[in-house]
Amino acid sequence: MAKSQILAIDAGGTMTDTFIIDEKGDFVVGKAQTTPLDEHIGLLNSAKDALSQWNAKMEDEFPNLLAGVYSGTAMLNRLVSRVGRRVGLVVNKGMEDNHRMGRGLQSFLGYSYSDKIHINTHHFDPPLVPRKWTVGVTERVDLFGNVVIPLYEHEIEPAIQKLIDEDVEAIVISLLHSYKYPTHERKIRDIAEQIVAKANKDIKVFATVDYYPVRKESHRTNTTIVEAYAAEPSRKTLENIDTALREAGTNFDLRIMASHGGTISIKANELARTCVSGPIGGMVGAKYLAEKLGLKNVACSDIGGTSFDIGLITQGELAINASPDMARLVLSLPLVSMDTTGAGTGSFVRIDPNYGNITLGPDSAGSRVGVCNPKGGLDTVTVSDCHVVLGLINPDNFIGGVIKLSKEKAYEAVKTQIADPLGLTVEDAAYGVIELLESQLRNYLESMILGKGYSPSQYVCFSYGGGGPLHTAGYTKGLGFEDVLIPAWAAGFSAFGCGAADFEYRYDKTLDLNVDDRAEDSDILLAGRELQAAWDELKKKVTEEFKKNDYSPEEVDFRLLYRMQYQGQLNDLEIEAPISAFKSVDDWDSLIQTFEETYSRVYAKSALSPELGYSITGAIVRGVVEVAKPQIPQEPLFGETPPVDAFLGFRKIYWNGEHLQAKIYEMEKLLPGNRIDAFSILESTATTLVVPIGFEAYLDENRIFHLKEIKE
Repeated sequence: MAKSQILAIDAGGTMTDTFIIDEKGDFVVGKAQTTPLDEHIGLLNSAKDALSQWNAKMEDEFPNLLAGVYSGTAMLNRLVSRVGRRVGLVVNKGMEDNHRMGRGLQSFLGYSYSDKIHINTHHFDPPLVPRKWTVGVTERVDLFGNVVIPLYEHEIEPAIQKLIDEDVEAIVISLLHSYKYPTHERKIRDIAEQIVAKANKDIKVFATVDYYPVRKESHRTNTTIVEAYAAEPSRKTLENIDTALREAGTNFDLRIMASHGGTISIKANELARTCVSGPIGGMVGAKYLAEKLGLKNVACSDIGGTSFDIGLITQGELAINASPDMARLVLSLPLVSMDTTGAGTGSFVRIDPNYGNITLGPDSAGSRVGVCNPKGGLDTVTVSDCHVVLGLINPDNFIGGVIKLSKEKAYEAVKTQIADPLGLTVEDAAYGVIELLESQLRNYLESMILGKGYSPSQYVCFSYGGGGPLHTAGYTKGLGFEDVLIPAWAAGFSAFGCGAADFEYRYDKTLDLNVDDRAEDSDILLAGRELQAAWDELKKKVTEEFKKNDYSPEEVDFRLLYRMQYQGQLNDLEIEAPISAFKSVDDWDSLIQTFEETYSRVYAKSALSPELGYSITGAIVRGVVEVAKPQIPQEPLFGETPPVDAFLGFRKIYWNGEHLQAKIYEMEKLLPGNRIDAFSILESTATTLVVPIGFEAYLDENRIFHLKEIKE
């Protein structure tokens, strides 16, 4: 029997997926309900489910594991629900209201377009740090890093003491333009730590320059507050998971999926970048799979119980957003660019009382599934109830039969809440809900691609997530993708992505290095020295992080990146440097050439504007340690006809006004080379793939289904 080597975990709002990889790169996917109050319970149940497919036991396999990677939503949920630490904030005197006021766009983040354009719908959420826990000290540094007003050190002690008296649990220091001149913030930090120690208090002090030394005060302040408010409490949750895994027999340092697409240790200095670890895993898994399949352009789509997450891989690269937003806050985190909408299989379905039309979400049943779950305690219809009514999912095989769903309860709820008010049959009402959902998802996916200046015909679409295969045909219909791929392990794809991610730290620093076109060599070398100094500083930070997990600098692959734009333009580009260090004017020429090649690809060659001069706006260092990764299945091809033992019989379903007999197949027993025509339903314990009229599916040698629209 193969020995397990890697455990990858994706703890979503509804389900916890585990992905266990053995020494040959083979893997199994497990699924169990998420247990929000104590995540390790759902995690271990999911791992047991996975190992049962190898007829293996946890106590035998866990000691063999070499690595474990976690992704989840606990930290983000803490942030969204505003349940965090009491944080005190030290700012420039006169700026005490800045955090409370927030950026204007924070008043409409997450809104629909119609709500965004009507100012009377806008509102600000309560600040993470209330005004009474915000204090100011006198100092001023200008945007060039020049000290205009020195730090009034005599104001520091009373300010910190006031926060201690308010019984705060953490203190954040954020001064204007400190990324240019960090001395004042560090002085306040050192004095604050002395005062805290003297008061015999357990209060951690966070200076923004130690965490996020980047431009944009609101973003930088918010992110460091999130570090204190939500990330540090979440570290305790991660430590509890790590402890539970060790008690179950493991002996590795748990890693977490980070927003930039790598994994970091739970001991990492900056833990806020793990806020949105779950969906990022899917994007990283898609990039890894695309590389193995030789695909350059991929549109990624992930449907879970709560949301629909989409993102693009263009020319083999993930786009990075340096100033994203989440939980209605603007932040300074390098985040893999993704779009999310609150539309999943657990989304609530209601009739709008004002207009009499069907509305979906954005709230969701989460792990309770729907009214069809007798133990869920729900009385509002969800999309999953409509699946049950239509016969698309087997109520006796949900999560392998762990939960028995009630078709009768789903039918009655859809009838009472949706069908009767609209004057429809129950089946037509349920089908209308599915059609509405898929239409919205299709529009959302198409608009994201077109909005980036591309066409769906230039992309292959990957569909994954527990709910993805149910709706793939519906939301890709008519878009003209080059191909539509659904991995057989789609239900655990985000966990697969965690297993495919490198152990990687990334640090960023804002720079303002302006060099004119045809500049003197002395000006170029001066800018080069500043860039190299920033790279050296960030390289040291990366090295220190890896030391926490006993990796020496020699074991780390350091990758240098920079952000550049033409002088005066608003948007910069993140580019991997073609040099290992800046030593000469020739190195500057290499940076310029690489920038302009990237610029031509992103915009157009005719848009090149060297006469404006160049600005390096940021330095970035990524440190990577190679880890074991899953192998993509490679199996021999068989005939087009599915084997007899894969066919489970027929099931009555309702589709587009007709009662049909759908062919039911067991997904795991289908063989590479098999072609499945409509109307077919491919069942697995963790997901269901629907092949409706107008489509056919083909299973290739990598155990990936190709869903093809048949032209009539």
